[in-house]
Amino acid sequence: MSSLEHGQTLGDTTHDRLRRMIVSGELPAGTRLQEKAFADRLGVSRTPVREAIARLVSEGLVTRSQGGVPVVNQISISEIIEILHIRRLLECESARQAATVHAQVEPLLSLRARTEALLAGGMTTPAEHADLDEEFHTTIARVSGSRLLAELVQNLKLKTRIFDKGFIPERFEPGLKEHLDILDAILARDSSRAETAMRRHLDNVRESILTSIQRLY
Repeated sequence: MSSLEHGQTLGDTTHDRLRRMIVSGELPAGTRLQEKAFADRLGVSRTPVREAIARLVSEGLVTRSQGGVPVVNQISISEIIEILHIRRLLECESARQAATVHAQVEPLLSLRARTEALLAGGMTTPAEHADLDEEFHTTIARVSGSRLLAELVQNLKLKTRIFDKGFIPERFEPGLKEHLDILDAILARDSSRAETAMRRHLDNVRESILTSIQRLY
């Protein structure tokens, strides 16, 4: 196993690895997370796996069956609609606050440069787009100055990603352009424009997910 990043425990890295496996769909809904099996699979002891599972349960990504066995949670259609509604409330506020109070320009400029690079060079994989999308939403929430808001947004964004798996390719380019609009508004310290741009973006996300659901059913 590679060396730990600065400040991370083995439990942290195990949690990150399991969470990525869930988000990517490698561990689909209903997968049983047995401590010994995943300790062997990840090359760690059972303790960090136990710690990671407890965190995933608290995040709502894993639930416990009636027998107490942890399983990957199933995100229902009604739940994703509720999640998108709550994200709209929280993230419009985070964009407005970020434009009003932000002092950390560098993370926003970095996001903007990487977004432009993806638009100019074309997408490589859905995972790359999904990773940058997650970073975009959590960074804005973090820059807004509220740690709790950032944690809530990250958790809800993860659940959205589990549901759609990042596989709505028609949203890749429009979504990146909407990200640029939001970033430009925040960097210009235009709180009203930032809030409006975020609302438009999340409304489009909701519409694309609902359209995708209708195609499936």
